[in-house]
Amino acid sequence: MTRCLLVDDDADIRQTLGQYLRGFGLECDSAADGEQMRHTLKAGRFDLVVLDLMLPGEDGLTLLRWLRQNTSLPVIMLTARGDPVSRVVGLEMGADDYVAKPFEPRELVARIQAVVRRGTRVAEETQRLVTFAGWRFDRIARQLLTADGVAVALSSAEFRLLGAFVDQAGRVLSRERLLDLTRAPGTEVNDRSIDLAVSRLRTKLGDSPREPKLIRTIRGEGYLFDTEVQR
Repeated sequence: MTRCLLVDDDADIRQTLGQYLRGFGLECDSAADGEQMRHTLKAGRFDLVVLDLMLPGEDGLTLLRWLRQNTSLPVIMLTARGDPVSRVVGLEMGADDYVAKPFEPRELVARIQAVVRRGTRVAEETQRLVTFAGWRFDRIARQLLTADGVAVALSSAEFRLLGAFVDQAGRVLSRERLLDLTRAPGTEVNDRSIDLAVSRLRTKLGDSPREPKLIRTIRGEGYLFDTEVQR
């Protein structure tokens, strides 16, 4: 469930808009000013901030700057309809969207949902493609690509094994742990199958079987994916 933080100094707006958002299945906490905003953010996990720019004390642009420096949360600004300068400045400072007052609450719901969807899509795209040692690993396309973009075919077992290594890069993984991370429904796997999959994956990565540099054997412990992974 999407959880948003509404920052507005108007108590009536906080109450009525908060109730409206909850009616659409959104969790909504509220804060009246910057101090309450920071305290509330520290106390819980949020997916998005709805921020009024016309606030007493620290104004919305000041708080937007703080949010951009200290969090990665999407921000939707609430602005006065006749204040295009603040809207432009806010967007230039990194706000994700804005809604001009007065507004239809349903419009705000739609914009919240759009911003969250966009953030989810970006996160998924970031997670789908990782690079290491000149290789690119595309989880969605299930492809291993050379630096020149040539695809190297992976079996299902090899794909799951490489995914486990990428996720746990720099950690020694026992065969038992690799079995847990790569087991697929309806398949029988054992220590020997892990060793075979490692051997085949090494071959496809061009990793020397005698002196492997990517997938190292740690005697008595398991395997180590010994390279930096970038996402």
